[in-house]
Amino acid sequence: MYVTVTPKSELKKIDSLLQDKAFAESIAMELDASYYKGDGKPAPPFLKPDEDSLQIEKSVKEEKIATNVAGFYALECGINYLCAKDNSSPAEWLEKIISKKINDKDIEILNRFANATWKAGQPFRGMERIKKPNFIGWSGLSSEDVEKDYIQIIGAATKVQPLIKGTKEEQWQQLKKLLQSKEFAYEIAAYMDSSYSGGEKKIAPPFVSKDEETAKKKKSFKEEKIAINIAGFYAVECGVNYFVAAKEQTPSSILKSITDNGISKEDKLLFCRFANATWKAGQPFRNLDMVARETFTPFNFLSETDIEKDWVQIKAAAAKLLTAL
Repeated sequence: MYVTVTPKSELKKIDSLLQDKAFAESIAMELDASYYKGDGKPAPPFLKPDEDSLQIEKSVKEEKIATNVAGFYALECGINYLCAKDNSSPAEWLEKIISKKINDKDIEILNRFANATWKAGQPFRGMERIKKPNFIGWSGLSSEDVEKDYIQIIGAATKVQPLIKGTKEEQWQQLKKLLQSKEFAYEIAAYMDSSYSGGEKKIAPPFVSKDEETAKKKKSFKEEKIAINIAGFYAVECGVNYFVAAKEQTPSSILKSITDNGISKEDKLLFCRFANATWKAGQPFRNLDMVARETFTPFNFLSETDIEKDWVQIKAAAAKLLTAL
């Protein structure tokens, strides 16, 4: 029997794939292999024989920071995109967000970046989390879930705004410095965490307890490897979900435009921006030292080579997803 393909039916299928642990593992393997293929090298096995059940020790404190800092990365990536659109400065957009002089369309893109960074963190916390009912495309979220994302954006903007001053170039350099500061990652994560309690008129407990300062927890090596390599899939899913609404096309037609190189430069760069956001969100889960690297920087500071690496991931994820639809 012939089944009509609609944006809604394909988005529903993508939602089911988002929550499918077996698909998560298979697409993570595909994206891991794409790094090697890009260099013309054969890909090694995704896991060595002893790594399937290997447990590793992770810092409780660093996971807490990583969990709560995602809204900052969403804000930074979102305003970077908005600044590129109208040649404005970070300070101008921070002021618009805080003073609520921002239109629904721009709020939407910020919320979509928040959804992307949130998604990227979940498998690091545990693969079971991708099976949560709200681990779906942004367009299917409840108004309550969307509002939670925007609370993150406003919270991060409130913390960052006083620190961004001077010329446009100075503002970007200040943002870069904040991104690469482990101390600021802790500071803004603690602020974001306390804002939940503040919103509920409760006294916030200490962000990291004395015991948590040095505590370790056992985590699955395999799950972390999947989490590291799946960021490109979440970037593709978030981009596709956006373009389905913006262009009224089916997900498969958008994916095909990626795999066939038929996508415009502007749309390609937005996919790469989502990839940058999901990549950033995963780094502090791996190790907080990762944020201090030179490539942990605003998108407009990235080299063409760095952006092309993101595009390789996008294309590999798009091809895998298109086959699964």
